[in-house]
Amino acid sequence: MAELDGIERETGPKPDLSIVWLHGLGADATDFLPIIGELELAADVRFVFPNAPMQPVTINAGYVMRAWYDIVGFGPDAPEDTVGLAASVGIVRELIDRELRRGITRDRIVLAGFSQGGAVVLHAGLTEREAIGGIVGLSTYLPAAETLASSGPIATGTPVILAHGTEDAVIPVALAERSARFLLDRGVGVDWSVYPMGHEVSFEEIRHLSRWLRQFQTR
Repeated sequence: MAELDGIERETGPKPDLSIVWLHGLGADATDFLPIIGELELAADVRFVFPNAPMQPVTINAGYVMRAWYDIVGFGPDAPEDTVGLAASVGIVRELIDRELRRGITRDRIVLAGFSQGGAVVLHAGLTEREAIGGIVGLSTYLPAAETLASSGPIATGTPVILAHGTEDAVIPVALAERSARFLLDRGVGVDWSVYPMGHEVSFEEIRHLSRWLRQFQTR
């Protein structure tokens, strides 16, 4: 893989846990830098924040912005950009391989993402040939779910945490709930929670995520 287009931070001299974090539509690698301190993890962690490629986004009047794939709409009949999604899943897989080459074991690699970034890490992590440490999806959904189900075995050994706002006007909470149920019905362990908020991240949500991530401090 070419040099990382994004930002990397390490919280200690000997990281043995890597968290690859994908931003949402129109944001960039700087968007979740504050999460490093807010999670208050004691382990030495390497955070990898890649940038999405620049491309036009149909739902935003074709404006060019950082996007992991094109979005036409969120309705049940809206076509999905499975080609763009697959390309971004490929980027994530390259980042996983990069961490493996740097000595991080699969069970110490966590994929995280907000909104569109969360959609990509769900696909990437659940189609990995072997389980990884975990997947974090905040204010997100599972696009092209049937494509995921038909593309091969789902990595049911990878734990997933999903959190969403009840007042989310960008990705309806009902869509997120359907995604969580889809995974639960297929044997994926999902920690699902909702919060009284919009399309954002709340203090309570971060505290919950911090507790969930602390399982990696005792391995």
